[in-house]
Formats: sequence, structure tokens, C-alpha cells
Amino acid sequence: MEPFKLIPAYKDYLWGGSRLRDEYHKETGLFPLAESWELSCHPDGPSVVGSGPCAGTSFPELLSRQGEALCGARCARLPFFPVLIKLIDAKAPLSIQVHPSDGYALEHEHSYGKTEMWLILDAEPGSYIYYGTARELQKDEVRAAVAAGTMERLLQKRAVRPGDVVFIPAGTLHALGEGVVLCEIQQNSNLTYRVYDYNRRGKDGKLRELHLEKALEVADLHPAAGSFAPKGEAQELGGGAIVTGLAACEYFRVRRLALSHGRYEAADGQTFCCVVCIGGEMELVCGGETLTLRKGESAFIPADAGTYALCGSGECVLTEMPEQ
Repeated sequence: MEPFKLIPAYKDYLWGGSRLRDEYHKETGLFPLAESWELSCHPDGPSVVGSGPCAGTSFPELLSRQGEALCGARCARLPFFPVLIKLIDAKAPLSIQVHPSDGYALEHEHSYGKTEMWLILDAEPGSYIYYGTARELQKDEVRAAVAAGTMERLLQKRAVRPGDVVFIPAGTLHALGEGVVLCEIQQNSNLTYRVYDYNRRGKDGKLRELHLEKALEVADLHPAAGSFAPKGEAQELGGGAIVTGLAACEYFRVRRLALSHGRYEAADGQTFCCVVCIGGEMELVCGGETLTLRKGESAFIPADAGTYALCGSGECVLTEMPEQ
């Protein structure tokens, strides 16, 4: 199969803003616009093929028809398509939350867990995230802090800036602060346990549901360590292309590609590649066909597509399955 563009699913969560529409060319009437699910076969928001002979087909349907030819042999070891990729605009803070591991989620929710990573694309001055606990905690301390409305005091508050890479293993308490736009690569799961939500009310006027006891069963209550620097060195490939490894785990490998009027060529019959353009404009050339990607657009390169090239002047995020 040849590469194709993706049409995302959109989410209007109450903490969203307008930047995905204004700056990333998202065409939707939803407001606020919190998330665009760029690559998704999750039933809560599947993406759709946006170009080529299969245009209009949902990504899950295409996956069921094409199987290994679409996603590659490295996916065959998993019983599900491994990743979900989003663009996120947090105009207001997200809830303090935690995601369970595969073991807990499969036993209690009949779902897979969620490990994720964030690439910070933009952050207003003073932007921050909560990442892990500030010290070792006991469960009763967390319960008391939620009841008192002081949960934030128990967490590490860390400044973020564009280019930061935040890897969030399942079990890590975390929250995204206001004024941040990011690209999220995560396990194919929509399972979140909300710990605290600043006593906000949903569209129905009711306080948003918390999942405190489940969260306490899966949360790591020890301080989280780690740098927000990319996990790999920047490599100059020649021809105006620089590739930087951002993060990797058993479910995904993520790199950032910067092109300055250059060209990047690759071919890997063992894995798909998803391209999310995060700046500028570039062309994806494969099999005699060319797709133009501007900021905010995404494309999927099937595992059996053969050699492809990315050309132009811009930046993108490349997500693939890792080698084992």
C-alpha cells in the first residue's frame, strides 16, 4: 500500500482551547478543541483514511483488512495495534490523573494500560506540569489532600518549554498545566483514573467523576526522577536532515525529524511509520505518489510501502514499532 493522509477524531474536553484550529489547521466546529486523535483505531475516536483509494475508510476497518501488510511484522507479537497519537491544546489545566499498567487494566478493566510520552510543542511563559510525587506518600495522605483540595502540594511541579520530552510510565501521577500544546504518543488505550479535578463541573453541571480508590491501587507514590531531555543524540544525516531520538519502549519508538530544504529517505518492511508534521511544510514521496503535509497534518506509511522520502523545510514526529 502507498502512504495516505489521516483525518483525526476530535475531542471538546472542557480544558481545551482554539490553538489546534488556529495554528494546526484543524477543521472542526467543536469548541473548545482539546485533542485531535491523529492516529487511532480506538473505538472512542477512530481516525479515518484521508487520501488515496481507501479514502473515507476508518483506520480500524483498513487495519482489519490489511493486517501485517499495513502495520508490519513487529506488531505481530502484540494482540492489538499498539499506539494512539494525539495533538493536545491545554488552555486550562488537566486533572491530576494516573494510568494503570497492562496487568491491572487487563484484570480489572478488560483493557490495556497506558504508558505515554509528551513532546512539548509550545509552552507559554511559566507553563508547568505535575510529574510524580514530591516525596514518598501514604494512601491516606492522598485521600486527605483530595478532600481538602490541596492535592497539588503533594506533587512535583516542573517547568516545561518547547522541545521537552516527558516520558510517563503507567503508574505515574501527573497532570498537564495550562498554556501547553503537545504531541502525545501513547499506548492504544483510553483508560484514565482521575485523582483530583479542582472541583470542576462537566457539561451536565455535576462535579466530574473521580476514580480515587482505583488510582491508589495503581499509583507509584514515590518521587519520579528523570530529565525532560530527548533520550537520543541529534544525528546529522546530510542533505539538510537532522534526526533526534525522543523516547522508546516496547510499544513505540519516537524520533523528531528536522528538514532544512533537505531530504530524508527510509524503508523498513518490518514496521509502519506515522508522520505528524509539527512545523513548516514537507512532501512525502513514495511509489510515484506525493503527499504534501503542512503543520498539523499526519500521514501513515504502511510497512510494505517500500522506500519513502520526506522533503522540504519543516519538522515532523516519526513514530514506529521498535526492534526487539
